[in-house]
Amino acid sequence: MDVRFLGSLANESDFIPLERCSDGRFIAGKDGVKAVLATGDRKVEFILFHQHMLAYVHSALGYPAYYPIEPVSMAKPIKAVLMDLDGTSVRSESFWIWIIQLTTASLLNNPKFELDESDTPFVSGHSVSEHLQHCIRKYCPDKTLEEARRYYFEHTHFQMEEIVKGRGKANAFTPSPGLKEFLLELKNANIKIGLVTSGLYEKAWPEIVSAFRTLGMGDPKDFYDAIITAGYPLRKGEVGTLGELSPKPHPWLYAETSRVGLGLSADQRSHVVGIEDSGAGVCAIRLANFSVIGFGGGNIIESGTKGLCDHYCESFEEIWRVIR
Repeated sequence: MDVRFLGSLANESDFIPLERCSDGRFIAGKDGVKAVLATGDRKVEFILFHQHMLAYVHSALGYPAYYPIEPVSMAKPIKAVLMDLDGTSVRSESFWIWIIQLTTASLLNNPKFELDESDTPFVSGHSVSEHLQHCIRKYCPDKTLEEARRYYFEHTHFQMEEIVKGRGKANAFTPSPGLKEFLLELKNANIKIGLVTSGLYEKAWPEIVSAFRTLGMGDPKDFYDAIITAGYPLRKGEVGTLGELSPKPHPWLYAETSRVGLGLSADQRSHVVGIEDSGAGVCAIRLANFSVIGFGGGNIIESGTKGLCDHYCESFEEIWRVIR
């Protein structure tokens, strides 16, 4: 079976064959279904038909979704590059995993609690609520998501204030090596740049500002052509925005950045590429029907999503050679 239309690097061994989709709606070998394949972390399932394909995205919050998958190709000239924030542009994933750990420790009333290495694919790359729901199910099923979110934002507010005051966790937000040079190359080539993150605004914006301050690049709002975050959290007495049910691996953040933020129509999608270091992000780009450049250092290999990539690079210099 040829699975290369999922990604140029794809082969059957990259995916887990299933007898049926998790919701039981589609069964391999019946009603035109050729196969049902899952990513290594089983977060996304692909239902292959003779003429088309669907993707099924799980939801820890109870709202899964199906998306049509189109063949993709990378066509030059590249008109836009969509870039992830955490892990790709800024090395901060360990900081936010640490916040999840602090939150779980608070739920357990155990300050010595530490996450297990096997938790990493489930506490990075997705929404805050997805991360917290994983920890609740595994470590404290008697607790609620609402309790976890309260602790999470308490820890986040405190730690972000400490960082701004110069007293916070050391090296929490570090620009990825070669980021400045890569961004300037894109600008000089008149390639539009969109920054995309599943992070909520209150946690994402300080990261971006901190990185640009370190790089001496001024105001990121003046540099990027579009910046899309997961919005504002819903808390009692405040108005929130959509972001917890529609983050990566759903396609909407990347689709909105390209279509609304950069003004590129769907028929130009072959001239758009996305760069991601996480399995959830790789799926989000692919489900938005853009070509994916996987970036080493994240959990793409561990999550079993390398097969969705058209290229896999270890540096921005290598990525530039691919897209220039």
